[in-house]
Amino acid sequence: MKYRYLGTSDLRVSELCLGSMTWGSQNTSDEGHRQIDTALDAGVNFMDTAELYPTNPVRAETIGGTETIIGSWFAKTGRRKDVILASKIAGHGNPMVRGGEPITAKSVREVLDAALKRLQTDYIDIYQFHWPNRGAYSFRQNWRYDPSKQDRAAVAENMAEVMAELAAQRQAGKIRHFGLSNESAWGTMAWNRAAEAVGGPRVISVQNEYSLLCRLYDTDMAEMAHHEKVGLLAFSPIGAGLLSGKYRPDFSPPGSRRSITADLGGRITPRVWAAIDAYVALARSHGLDPAAMALAWVLTRPFLGAAIFGATSQEHLQNALSATELTLAPDVMTAIERIHKEHPMPY
Repeated sequence: MKYRYLGTSDLRVSELCLGSMTWGSQNTSDEGHRQIDTALDAGVNFMDTAELYPTNPVRAETIGGTETIIGSWFAKTGRRKDVILASKIAGHGNPMVRGGEPITAKSVREVLDAALKRLQTDYIDIYQFHWPNRGAYSFRQNWRYDPSKQDRAAVAENMAEVMAELAAQRQAGKIRHFGLSNESAWGTMAWNRAAEAVGGPRVISVQNEYSLLCRLYDTDMAEMAHHEKVGLLAFSPIGAGLLSGKYRPDFSPPGSRRSITADLGGRITPRVWAAIDAYVALARSHGLDPAAMALAWVLTRPFLGAAIFGATSQEHLQNALSATELTLAPDVMTAIERIHKEHPMPY
């Protein structure tokens, strides 16, 4: 397992981060605990969760359930200090989470305190905004994204208010660092300007989708990450399981994510299957597991802080962990770029 410092922080995180969004829906509490034990034994020291979790599906009655599972593991093992923990507050618009209320100073105070109680800890290492109040182009919204209706003055006022609260929460010791999710380059820079104005925490990480099938981060976000020293926490690095090759147009393994969410959050398109076939064929022609190859490739990216992987079985977990031992040959890397040019935006 390799480690790197995240952004300009003192957090030395493992290159793989254990995702938890299936705990409490597709996985039981005991299975979640076993995943944590296995990941830590393999050298993982970084774990991500959220107020919203579990997902698949998101239900009002299970909001916060995954944080509760993690908290019970901390209580059982006493190993809070062995884990760098990231969690998130949901942004405006999802009616199942606090009625869809936005991120404000008040909601930060209330949601953070509730999360700490569920997690049975006094602090969160990275407190993240799950998506911006103003909207985002994540989750296929890039096809119709229109920021022209955003009110810059209102956005700036909210950022100033919320950043002052984050500064207070950091001073109180409840959060150590600040991160974003499903964010843009402009949004990240705007949050850093707000931090500079009030002495609040700068952004150390952005958690956006990134994989062989979704490379929106490669341009403006990559430039921002370099100059602002912001690490990418890449979620869905195996394309929500698509890059494993386990799905076909007419087949989903029982109990898999696609068996619950048929379009995998808009990832199932007529174009995606040819791209998947090309990457899977490349992996197999070199004797590689397709999912491990996809994850190993993400680990090579220069702007990466960590890749967040999830698993619904110990087999999936072990396969993901194997990616840290995999070095992709130059001809594999060259072929990946060729396939990307042939299938640049498959969903």
